[in-house]
Amino acid sequence: MSFINFAGREIQCKIVYYGPGRCGKTTNLKYIYSKIRSQVRGKMISIDTKGDKTLFFDFLPLDLGKVGGFSIRIQLYTVPGQVHYNATRKLVLKGVDGVVFVADSLKVRREKNIESLQNLIDNLRDEGIDIRDIPLVMQYNKRDLQGGSVPILPLEVMEKDLNSTLKVPSFPASAVDGFGVFETLREISKLVAKDVSKRVLSGRKMTSNA
Repeated sequence: MSFINFAGREIQCKIVYYGPGRCGKTTNLKYIYSKIRSQVRGKMISIDTKGDKTLFFDFLPLDLGKVGGFSIRIQLYTVPGQVHYNATRKLVLKGVDGVVFVADSLKVRREKNIESLQNLIDNLRDEGIDIRDIPLVMQYNKRDLQGGSVPILPLEVMEKDLNSTLKVPSFPASAVDGFGVFETLREISKLVAKDVSKRVLSGRKMTSNA
């Protein structure tokens, strides 16, 4: 749920990068952070989890125009992908306004992608959110490995596995190289801003500090 800061004239929106362990969520946010001017970004906060380099969460506001006279700032978070960190994932999802699902293009990770998407559906449901009602974008990461010695999944297979019923915008990407990273961010930011604008204009429930 978006947070309205009346004192700062800002609407703060929360976007969560979700996906299986080591799919590239952290690499996405680190790339974004490295390319954004320091004047428009906040401090990145990370907490390492044992056995993986996944960030626990990070914070990265971006200016995104205005809605009803309020500036929109985007907060970006990642979640740890390992199965045993589900409680943390549920905590990070609280108050979410939009989700980027980062899928791993490696063929051996196919089942992990499907399991993680189902986990997202279940955790959103626990928050009273139907996945079809929240802004969502798919990113098929690690496309830079195409043509190499490690087998990767064709995009058509990933679409069928993960997006055949949701039919949300999807982007091939390489978070290591930056390919597709900002395209993904722009799309989810646009969808979230549109959804927040509807809520503001319709007077639907928003958290505020007024």
